[in-house]
Amino acid sequence: MLVIVSYDVSTETAAGRKRLRRVARVCESMGQRVQKSVFECKVDTARFEELERRLLAEIKVEEDCLRFYRLTEPVDVHVREYGKFRAVDFDGPLVI
Repeated sequence: MLVIVSYDVSTETAAGRKRLRRVARVCESMGQRVQKSVFECKVDTARFEELERRLLAEIKVEEDCLRFYRLTEPVDVHVREYGKFRAVDFDGPLVI
């Protein structure tokens, strides 16, 4: 499944800035950044649950915001891209 993760971490304190970096690292390990605080992750159910668990362990629910959007197949019907950024085709051939 394709999951969109978006977050807004309070960066008013040094601890908040560290939290922001940790949240970004978790997202980068599971998907690709498409905006500053938005990631696309192609995951199965187990990996989605792991991603959710890891991110919930990093954020402070009293100060931060975390959202998950699960897109249904076929994704190409639900996602339209405009502008210079082109996302990686997770299902396409891997070119090295």
